[in-house]
Amino acid sequence: ICANQYSGGEIGWLGIALAHSSALICMIYATGHVSGGHVNPAVTLAVAIGGHITPQRAAMYVASQLAGASIAGFVLAALYTPEVWEPVALGTPLLSPEVAFSTGILIEALLTFFLVFTVLQVALDGGAPDGVYGLAVGVVLIAGILVAGPLTGAAMNPARAFGPALASGVWSNHLIYWIGPVSGGFAAALANRFVAAGGEQLKKIWKTATTATYKTAHIWSSRTRTVRTRSSGCSRR
Repeated sequence: ICANQYSGGEIGWLGIALAHSSALICMIYATGHVSGGHVNPAVTLAVAIGGHITPQRAAMYVASQLAGASIAGFVLAALYTPEVWEPVALGTPLLSPEVAFSTGILIEALLTFFLVFTVLQVALDGGAPDGVYGLAVGVVLIAGILVAGPLTGAAMNPARAFGPALASGVWSNHLIYWIGPVSGGFAAALANRFVAAGGEQLKKIWKTATTATYKTAHIWSSRTRTVRTRSSGCSRR
């Protein structure tokens, strides 16, 4: 976002979306085998709700994410002159004047729901082959930024909003970027558990149905052989 401001808007929202998603994809592949590559308190919350990590570890992850985002914010402030970063508040997500506070929460919640649900399904529950899940998450991020970037900044991540806000001192409508993503992550965790439970139920139904079909076919086959045997005996007589 600062680079877009520096270039006079030549990068645009598409460039911002591609840059953001590329960085996220790289971090997922770089840290996924170490810590899961959450990079997002909303993801960590959902993973903790699913029982994949302990609450204590989740708290450490969130603290690390906020610390990393804060460091990144101050690094940006050092890289760019105030004339460049002040108009965009170091990339702090900002609510459009045409969007109400409650609407901003809803937008961020919906975007985060899709992002976190994708993470849970393709990365944690084996919904995608190894090496593909990072790309799936990146594509969802691109879509979210393109759809809602002009409306809310499309943070989908409390740490993403916290870091530049701390470094720039701009806290306008900051609660949106906590309430929305946390709500969306929580909803995604519940939806993931529902889908997982539904999947197990479908497996049980399928197993019961196939077992019943096999037994019915076996009984029918046995009766058919019995009838044929009797018919053959009658013919000999």
